[in-house]
Amino acid sequence: MISFVATPIGNLKDISLRALETLKEADVIFCEDTRHTLKLLNAYEIKKPLHACHKFNETEAARKILEASQRGEKVAVVSDAGTPVVSDPGNIVCKILRENNEPYTLIPGPCAFVAGLVLSALPAGRFAFIGFLPDKAGEKRALLEKYKELDMTLAFHSAPQDVDKDIKAMYEVFGDRPAAAVREITKIHEEAVNFRLAEGLPGEKRGEYVLLVGGAEERENPLNALSEVDHIRHYMAAGLDKKEALKRAAKDRGVSKSELYPFSIDL
Repeated sequence: MISFVATPIGNLKDISLRALETLKEADVIFCEDTRHTLKLLNAYEIKKPLHACHKFNETEAARKILEASQRGEKVAVVSDAGTPVVSDPGNIVCKILRENNEPYTLIPGPCAFVAGLVLSALPAGRFAFIGFLPDKAGEKRALLEKYKELDMTLAFHSAPQDVDKDIKAMYEVFGDRPAAAVREITKIHEEAVNFRLAEGLPGEKRGEYVLLVGGAEERENPLNALSEVDHIRHYMAAGLDKKEALKRAAKDRGVSKSELYPFSIDL
């Protein structure tokens, strides 16, 4: 059996009882950085064989994970912090396991961007997680352009040395929007700073960041600038019958059909 296990993103007490049970029962643990994972295991007096599974050897590690599971071993897969696969190694492992019909499961737990979204106080009803932006300026801008029109909060990860460059690129593509920078999540110096993209984020940048940016504002339909009669006539000129034209105009203007009906009588 293979279990992807979410681990603390800061405070070691955030690990779940089920995660601890899974790690204790595992025959082998594959981790992003063996030194980092060793600190977590030592804190809970867990001793297991550790093998690396990072972005430079993930395909090779996936084969070893598959073979271990097929031998009947219990395998745990963790990243340095948070949920594996989400902006961390593991996606290639999942793909190879699926291709070989090898079952696996997730022991859920901490996830940095979800915590950041809550701490940002930005709208959380709908959101899009983008993750880390590319290093090259052109690729960074091209990726941001894809999400420019989304009318929902956007979530990014950013390393301290990239924060200012990432925010500058966001402002150049999105224009001025409300934003929040969240760092040191679950730690003593946890901090959430709200700011505007045009202003940038003040202060020295330390620690890994979750950047949250407000979504695109809904644009006013230019047809709403027409008079009620001309609005209905616009759709009739496009080939719609009066009833359907009335319905479309009412939807554009956010009013009921009965409210617009008097303007259609003489058309």
